[in-house]
Amino acid sequence: MKSVRRSSLPLVSAFTAAVALTLLPGCNKHAAPAAAADPAAALPPAKVRTATVRAENLPASTEIPGTIRPLQRAQLAAKIMGTIDELPVTLGQRVAAGDLLVKISAGEITARVTQAQSQLNAARRDLDRERSLLEKNASTADMVRGLEDRFAGAQALVREAEVMLGYATLRAPFAGVVARKLAQAGDLASPGFPLLELEGTDAFQVEAAVPDSLAAKLAPGTALSVEVPAAGLTFSAPLAELSSAADAGARSVLAKLTVPAGTAVRSGQFVRVFLPGAPTPALLVPTAALAPLGQMERVFVVGPNNRAVLRLVKSGATRGDRVEILSGLDDGERVVVAPPAALREGQTLELLP
Repeated sequence: MKSVRRSSLPLVSAFTAAVALTLLPGCNKHAAPAAAADPAAALPPAKVRTATVRAENLPASTEIPGTIRPLQRAQLAAKIMGTIDELPVTLGQRVAAGDLLVKISAGEITARVTQAQSQLNAARRDLDRERSLLEKNASTADMVRGLEDRFAGAQALVREAEVMLGYATLRAPFAGVVARKLAQAGDLASPGFPLLELEGTDAFQVEAAVPDSLAAKLAPGTALSVEVPAAGLTFSAPLAELSSAADAGARSVLAKLTVPAGTAVRSGQFVRVFLPGAPTPALLVPTAALAPLGQMERVFVVGPNNRAVLRLVKSGATRGDRVEILSGLDDGERVVVAPPAALREGQTLELLP
């Protein structure tokens, strides 16, 4: 009997310990404090303005590069050989029509003019004398006709020499600006050797290589949108010329667009020409709704109970004061415009009208 009592005590102790362990978790659960509330919900409401995400059909466009060119361009070259005596213009200088640009030494041609003029004077004297003698029946008509032919030939030689002497002076064919200066005073000019390039400043055009797959949809007079990134300009330019032959290497067609008068552009500027295409659907939001988040972009969306919901998005092309959203938003959602820097996700929003 003593051994039985001793063996029952450990069993009672083990049972008591098991019951205690079973009750402890329940006691701890009731004693645990309540879960902490969302800290953003305790912040005061943020006063914000919102905009609705809209799906719109936007005209698709193909962007091609182009260059601003002056409508008037001239490359001035020498027609005679000689040393350049004067080149009084500088690069970028504005000149008027008829201004002296280049003067070439032409001593031999000057001597030829003097010689031809002397022969002309002698032929005139001989002709006048024979005509006087013919009136007195002291000469013949054949002699007079021969001297008339000699006089006409001398006149032609004078005109030829004077024209050659005129080639020694190059003048501006139109008002413009010196775009390139390819020679200096003292250089030897030879026939066909370019000396200067002159460009007009009143009228410009855009030259662009249009892919031949898109050129068939264009016709003279079609207005195309042109952007000048360096000047921050955008304007509409009508298609003035479209080549009928395609470049076999580039598979493109040369197109020329007329720049509207008074547009502040310069020769050689890079431009973007936008060719119209079929409309495509796009989601647009105000540009001010986007905020950078590292290498990503984010917006705040008005969620249930007017709570701010942070959303990562991917943006596309900018169209004026709006930007295209490629992913992250749905049509009809409301986004916060120019969100305050202190705005947090989950914070209550007070929507301003």
